Amino acid sequence: MGFLKWDSRGGSLARLDMETENISYPWFALRVRSRYEHTVARHLKGRGYESLLPLYKCRHRWSDRFKEIDLPLFPGYVFCQFCPLNRLPILSIPGVVHIVGVGKTPVPIDESEIAAIQATVKSGLPRQPWPFLEIGHRVRIEYGPLCGVQGILLGFRGHQRLVLSVTLLQRSVAVQIDEAWVQPILQEGRACSDSTTSQGLSWHLPA
Repeated sequence: MGFLKWDSRGGSLARLDMETENISYPWFALRVRSRYEHTVARHLKGRGYESLLPLYKCRHRWSDRFKEIDLPLFPGYVFCQFCPLNRLPILSIPGVVHIVGVGKTPVPIDESEIAAIQATVKSGLPRQPWPFLEIGHRVRIEYGPLCGVQGILLGFRGHQRLVLSVTLLQRSVAVQIDEAWVQPILQEGRACSDSTTSQGLSWHLPA
């Protein structure tokens, strides 16, 4: 919350502060040093920035036992929401290499893509990194915790997975879903009579 300020005429500038605080800045991807994802995320939070470090659970073997640990879904990256005109505080954080963009110009992450990743993290559904995928059976989730999210549906080892991508990073993640939640997205110009529900369809991983 901003401090109460007054202009030269005695008028309150509190409204201006509130308007500034309510501005919704775009999300950017920060390239960070290896194994610095958590450190950067903590620094961002400490400085008051909205950040996102998507994680997934992975089983690792330690000597004579297995242990489940949290690893970054996008190794080497942390997402952050900030004003691109004031990026020096971001670049000064230990572990930050640069802001992903074209040359020295930061490029924001597509809003729908970052929203899909946020929904995936919030859902608590099993997820994992996946090879970047752009072409496939595009679907929309109509039910469940990912309702409204769009992605590419794949069948893998007897489970249905929704592949979500961050195009700017050329990276994807796969989240395990229930096939009953899925509705195919018809291609433009395709006849309605050709439509079919996702039930009974066989989805295969492209070779």
